[in-house]
Amino acid sequence: MKSVLKILFPLVLCTSANMVSASQPAVVQHLSKAIQYPTVSFQDNAQIDYPVFTQFHDFLRSSYPIVFSQLQVETIAEHSLLLTWAGTNETLNPVLFDSHFDVVPIESGTEQDWQKPPFSGAIADGYIWGRGALDDKASVIATLDAMELLLQQGFTPARPLLFSFAHDEEIGGRQGAANIAAHIKKSGIELEYMVAEGGLVIQNNPMLPGKTMAMIALAEKTYVTLTLSASGDGGHSSTPPLDNAIVRLSKAVTALHENPFEPELVSPVTDMLEALAPHVGGVQGLLFKNQWLSTPILKSVMADDRTTNALVRTTTAVTMFDAGVKENVISQNAQAKINFRLLPDFTPEQLLQQVEAIIDDPMISIEADKWKQGPPVSDINGEGYKRLSTAIETVMPNIVVVPGMLMASTDSPHYSNLAKQIYRFHPFTVEMEETGSVHGSNERIAVEAMINAVKLSAALIEAAAKP
Repeated sequence: MKSVLKILFPLVLCTSANMVSASQPAVVQHLSKAIQYPTVSFQDNAQIDYPVFTQFHDFLRSSYPIVFSQLQVETIAEHSLLLTWAGTNETLNPVLFDSHFDVVPIESGTEQDWQKPPFSGAIADGYIWGRGALDDKASVIATLDAMELLLQQGFTPARPLLFSFAHDEEIGGRQGAANIAAHIKKSGIELEYMVAEGGLVIQNNPMLPGKTMAMIALAEKTYVTLTLSASGDGGHSSTPPLDNAIVRLSKAVTALHENPFEPELVSPVTDMLEALAPHVGGVQGLLFKNQWLSTPILKSVMADDRTTNALVRTTTAVTMFDAGVKENVISQNAQAKINFRLLPDFTPEQLLQQVEAIIDDPMISIEADKWKQGPPVSDINGEGYKRLSTAIETVMPNIVVVPGMLMASTDSPHYSNLAKQIYRFHPFTVEMEETGSVHGSNERIAVEAMINAVKLSAALIEAAAKP
């Protein structure tokens, strides 16, 4: 795959250049061009084409000359960037804005499913198309466009501001974000709060029909993958043994799939429902408002709906199964990977205990991949949340701002010892159905949404910069 990208990359830049109209606003052109750099993070680092990452840095420097000439710019772990915007009052704790520019690969065999080539950055039908359009190059570009605009206007923050642009979030951030955080800590800096990847401005959310919701995620679920292994007697398929590794492992995997964890209604989901209550009205509004009485009903209803199930449950997903070498050979070993997303306050240690109890088979080996412990739930009454919500409401006065929980994982756990309060929000407006394109085919963002994202990014920066 890496070699293919190297061959296609110059061709993609050449052919896609025709798709970028000079009449488009600068931020639209910038995102289109950013997508054309296939900064793909592969789980196998040997597959990563790091020269493209360097070329992406060069693109940023040429596109944002004021930012890169007036701010302190540091390259961390060779490929991540940390920018420091000095404030007039250096005694104030800085605020960190975090985003990443690496993207996930295109799954082999799905290329034909894309309406526009995934690294074309095509501008068509009112959208900017390509891998990273939503996750997460749009954040990088909107932030830098806002910074460049503010610098042109002569804006100077009172509070120091930090901007991290990481290169390996999609594979855990153990080089990018981990080293950025270590660098900040070594400098003796404590963050006032952090604005991380996560929440969005969402239209047509079924939980708030007819209105637009801006979700500021106060927490994210912890990402844990367990590897289950089984062994058994092998041999020729004509004389099958009773102890079959594939069958044993299949029973364990099926037990986990058919016995989901009990639903729980925890913060910040409880805070989100309470914030939604006055806007939905009716019986639903009463249930959201009076959770002391309605919690059992809410847990049951939300757990039965795929769109809300992950908000109230530690989820179990069977993602990989590996066994066998030939159709007439009985495999002696079988392995499966199960991915879990843990609710706040549900620890990986508790997960392991419960998984062992559900499987109830000492012949199944269970190993846990290294996990990032999720930060605690941030304070909805904190200064950072107030500043974020005020900035959003100023730019988008008809919006409903609510707290929430990110069901995916981000780089923010790497910063948990630097920032007591981590708020996950990126300033994009998307239709609910468009969120499904993240990590999938036809990832795209509306041109209008990208233009508005610069306005909202600038407002968030100005709010954070206040003393």
